[in-house]
Amino acid sequence: MTKKTGSVRFESVVKKYGEVTALKKLDLSIDPGKLVTLLGPSGCGKTTTLRLIAGLEMATEGKIYIGGEDVTHLTATYRKVSMVFQSYALFPHMTVRENVAYGLTVKSAPKAEAAQKADEGLELVGLAGFGDRLPSELSGGQQQRVAVARAIVLEPEVLLLDEPLSNLDAKLRRHVREEIRQIQQSLGLTAVYVTHDQEEAMAVSDDIIVMNNAEIAQIGTPNDLYEAPSSAFIADFIGDANLVPCDVDALDGAIARARVNGQKLSVPSNGIRKGAAQMVLRPQALTLQKPDQPGLEGQISYAAYLGKEMQYTVETLVGSLFVIGPVQAQPFLRGDSVSVGIIEDQARLVSA
Repeated sequence: MTKKTGSVRFESVVKKYGEVTALKKLDLSIDPGKLVTLLGPSGCGKTTTLRLIAGLEMATEGKIYIGGEDVTHLTATYRKVSMVFQSYALFPHMTVRENVAYGLTVKSAPKAEAAQKADEGLELVGLAGFGDRLPSELSGGQQQRVAVARAIVLEPEVLLLDEPLSNLDAKLRRHVREEIRQIQQSLGLTAVYVTHDQEEAMAVSDDIIVMNNAEIAQIGTPNDLYEAPSSAFIADFIGDANLVPCDVDALDGAIARARVNGQKLSVPSNGIRKGAAQMVLRPQALTLQKPDQPGLEGQISYAAYLGKEMQYTVETLVGSLFVIGPVQAQPFLRGDSVSVGIIEDQARLVSA
């Protein structure tokens, strides 16, 4: 099986449905061999973007390139892409081998060649020997792997995955996403993955394109988005975050001198300006101490033991704070008064 893979480029692409703008002017570039995830809330434009790459929708304005070729006006049939759908879309009356070979037979490949490539595809996804079974004889995870095999035997330049794990339970989702990532890396495929699940996106992606209100909010690696959010929306959407109002009094290179409810802190500036701002405090960036220690005064309204960690909600003058702490012999309990400490180098600042 060949490993030809292509880039994806949008130049000022707009998609409208009548008077409704589903995608504002979009510029993006996806390098060959990368797995990039389109992430965002419902209605943000991520699925529209995927369908534009697939050729299932036509751009209202702008240009779309795949592998350097202008495909703006080409329908799905003439684009070198394959899509994996969330519903699997397997034919129940066909064997697994016949399902995987279906796209090849539609393209008039010889029957023996299509069957051979189908078996190679099944081996790649860990289903060697399953070719004679029916889809109904497979688990949900196995059916999804059949759908992946069917897509990759067509040797696409770009593999598209539309919420591919949404029909699986949580434990199986973790397992199948690891398999999809492994297959993508071993074949060197360019892949565009759509999900609304932040953890899933962070687990599989080289880069994440976070979308909101029909446009790109931020592009970066999972680490970039978590550690250096460009806005309150990104901070709140990627992982758990407490957003606390603060004032930036001074800037000293990469350090900002900020105040939270009178408490003075030195935190990474993250390109912020002086004045009102918001401080992003991940649950692990907060510590709970006895009330006589320095910090934000608070009272625990919720406490839960989760085996490997404790989770707390603490009511303070700057709002409710979600805190994750270690399991202790004598944990804090609901109703306890506490002092909430801030680990300064883990705090981040975004515009108010």
